[in-house]
Amino acid sequence: MSAPSFAGVGAVREAHRFDEARLTDWMAAHVEGFAGPLTVEQFKGGQSNPTYRLSTPARQYVLRRKPPGDLLPGAHAIEREARAIAAVETTGFPVPHVYALCPDDSVIGTPFYVMAMVEGRIFWDAALPGEAPETRAAVYDAMNAAIARLHRIDPVAIGLGDYGRTSNYLARQIARWSRQYREDAAAGRDPYMDWLIEWLPAHLPANDETSLVHGDFRIDNIVFTHDAANIRSVLDWELSTLGHPLADFAYHLMMYRMPPLTIPGLACADLAALGIPGEHDYVAAYCRRTGRSGIADLDFYLAFNFFRFAAICHGIKGRIARGTAASSEAGRLAADFPVLAKLAWDQAKRAAS
Repeated sequence: MSAPSFAGVGAVREAHRFDEARLTDWMAAHVEGFAGPLTVEQFKGGQSNPTYRLSTPARQYVLRRKPPGDLLPGAHAIEREARAIAAVETTGFPVPHVYALCPDDSVIGTPFYVMAMVEGRIFWDAALPGEAPETRAAVYDAMNAAIARLHRIDPVAIGLGDYGRTSNYLARQIARWSRQYREDAAAGRDPYMDWLIEWLPAHLPANDETSLVHGDFRIDNIVFTHDAANIRSVLDWELSTLGHPLADFAYHLMMYRMPPLTIPGLACADLAALGIPGEHDYVAAYCRRTGRSGIADLDFYLAFNFFRFAAICHGIKGRIARGTAASSEAGRLAADFPVLAKLAWDQAKRAAS
């Protein structure tokens, strides 16, 4: 993923416009310290939920909303996202501050929430082109520490004990994404996905555990300090829930087996020359931080996550067909769908060997 394609803001796209005066009135009533006038721009990213930069003379905010139009059941869980961020903030974990949630679709047409704008560096390519080896090493160590810290948070202690079910996460996730794939007829079918829908639930690992999971923990969903030594904020909690921490970690680990697609991975990179830890060392660091001796069934967790990511891109393809795609770059991710489905199949075959 290149920064020019997904980074920055522009004019609000036609399909995502709303009454800015109504939003200004709502913010004046619900966001402490708000004072207009308000300028609204749209971020180029935000594949699932349209995301906007709100600027005033004194400060900047970010607005995340459900997209307009017909939505699949259970998708675009804005309210859950805001709840998770607010709860995690109480632990000191780096997230943006949520100012207010609006479940009322009469204000801008769909529910939304407003959070703080966190300034810093976002890396769009996992290989961190142009950075020094020591910078890359620091970035990877910070990411590893952050996801390990997240999985050690007690959900009950922060009011998220009811944020999801506490068992059978993988079976439920496979069923959910299989259902969304099957129900989205506009996006078509893929033989590898059809095979995985049958294979995955028949080969579930025996190990079952529960923690708070982010669901989309990728390098481009993280804001780093300008020296890249620390994380300022972890973004995009739409897919967060109570789930299996190893499945969540394996989603993050996919970057090691991801080729240079729209979201570029490290599969073709010379990690030693770059100063990036190898997959084995990265897994070992996570295990050390979470008190594990290792990760059995890692290839299954990776197969599941490539399948899940393929299903997400399949959903983007469907939104393009329905005219509700949130990002101008949605077409590139939709085009990656069959490649990701094949990668999922490859991981499954590796797990079965």
